[in-house]
Amino acid sequence: MGGAARLRVPVGADAERWVTRAGCRRVLLVVHNVTSATRLLDVLPLFGGDVRLQLFATCTGSSPFLAGVVELLTGTGLPVLPWEQVKETTFDLAVSASYGGELDQIQGELVVLSHGMGYNKRLAAPDAEQQSAAPVFGLSPDWLLHGGRPLAAATVLSHPEQLERLRASCPQAAPTAVLAGDPCYDRLIGALPQRELFRRALGVAPGQKLVVVSSTWSSRSLFGAAQADSREAADADDLLPWLLSRLSTELPADEYRSLAVLHPNVWYGHGPGQVRAWLDHARRAGLDAVPPLDWWRQALIAADCVLGDHSSVTYYAAAIGVPVLLGAFPQDALDPHSPVAALGRTAPRLLRRGSLRARIDTAIAAHEPDRYAHFAEQASSAPGESAGLLRHLFYRLMDLPEPTGHTALLDPLPPHQPARRTTPVRVFAEVTDGRTPEVVLVRHPVSGDAPDPADGLAAASTAYAHTAVDEETREAGRLRLADVVLRHAPADDPRLGPPGAWTAEALARYPYSALAAYADGPDRCVVRTRRGDLLRLSAATGPDGRPNLCDPAAYASALHTWLTTGRKLSEAIPELRVRTGTVTHRVTIERLPTHPA
Repeated sequence: MGGAARLRVPVGADAERWVTRAGCRRVLLVVHNVTSATRLLDVLPLFGGDVRLQLFATCTGSSPFLAGVVELLTGTGLPVLPWEQVKETTFDLAVSASYGGELDQIQGELVVLSHGMGYNKRLAAPDAEQQSAAPVFGLSPDWLLHGGRPLAAATVLSHPEQLERLRASCPQAAPTAVLAGDPCYDRLIGALPQRELFRRALGVAPGQKLVVVSSTWSSRSLFGAAQADSREAADADDLLPWLLSRLSTELPADEYRSLAVLHPNVWYGHGPGQVRAWLDHARRAGLDAVPPLDWWRQALIAADCVLGDHSSVTYYAAAIGVPVLLGAFPQDALDPHSPVAALGRTAPRLLRRGSLRARIDTAIAAHEPDRYAHFAEQASSAPGESAGLLRHLFYRLMDLPEPTGHTALLDPLPPHQPARRTTPVRVFAEVTDGRTPEVVLVRHPVSGDAPDPADGLAAASTAYAHTAVDEETREAGRLRLADVVLRHAPADDPRLGPPGAWTAEALARYPYSALAAYADGPDRCVVRTRRGDLLRLSAATGPDGRPNLCDPAAYASALHTWLTTGRKLSEAIPELRVRTGTVTHRVTIERLPTHPA
């Protein structure tokens, strides 16, 4: 950031010659890294609509995690000041979400926010034996004082328990404390009524359980390679490879949806490309990684279970009532008096033994809605009121009348993002007899040389097994032997042509395949059988007018099972029932003209 060009407008030696709105109060947002920027983005809407203000952004350049900061600051659209120019400029208000760097050089009223769920973590000590005595980041005189005096005009805390710890750790800074709740927590609880919207947006089908894997950064996090604490010494081996593999091999594709929420320091410390490479096999099997600044709140609200560690994200999940399993929790890295440390003493652990699916299902089934009510109470001293309290503080420090106005809003609804699997999928199926026959499916992505699952339909003597392979798979050799060949694309994709044309070409390319399916929407696909039947399979509309969504590839496998077990196509028209887990999906089937177009 040190090489950034100095600005001449809207500040600079001759800025008054060039500005359009002169005399604005100056507000500086101080970014240390992408992580701290997330909290500043939370409060940015509090300044919206006020034509008396001119906002700026800067980076101290003091964090080891500087990757991604330039792009983030550019994305805000605010004037970005190089740090050297900041030190020469007077501001009416400066807001930082972290300590570090030359904050004492800022000329103006400084407000420091927490960039997570309060102050919990100890700074890493050089010697592991000294870790439990290391200072708590954000509560130590090392950060709070400069020349023996408080660095900030206001130290924002979200709960009185933090004030008690601040008084014990640095009494000189206690007079600057302001209890103003937690804007991030407020955005979460304010959006809880939209849970079903978020689930649909994230591609969670009816009856599916959404499992979110959450990890902070450091080698002792869930994503790290040395997670175990002293109580779990026997499980000190690397949990991550086991977990990523089990997510696909143990959790049936139609019954579970999985997302990863990783700390920005993981993304930008190692590089987004490297993180995607580490997650490659899991991503192709259906695990989606939430971008570091987007959707993680929606993912928590939509989740049925969070597999986490000592991160703020895991704590927020517990605070809004989501079952959590802790895959890593180094107690000595935390202030033992902090709420996050208390969660680690309360929540169940995820260990590398036994069935992952059984542990997840047990955590969900055994969870009581008010189990973590105490942690919700400690998340904020003023739930739902943080926006008003913070804006009042900001304007008081600027000595400016507060505008009538608005509160901070949750991020917009994310686009629909169903799971996208390009690994081959092993399908176990059977057709039930009765007045209304059903095709029962259990689908598992094939992960390396992992054996077929040995439970449920996979072990049933009545089950019919087949393999469905997406044409975009990297394992092209499996296409040759696929029973069902798949393609996901819009119907008008010029590379592929209309679905009818592609299905004909696919069966010609793969002579051992019995069926080709072109999914051209989240609730439908076009299927061609080896006999030449061309069919449209669609999710039937439910009583609420919405289609009962399921992966269209499951419809294709269900039809293939129906035909392979000797049943007539005419008996499946106009509707076929397909069961995945505990949910029965109604799939309408209609004939299409059999010419390729």
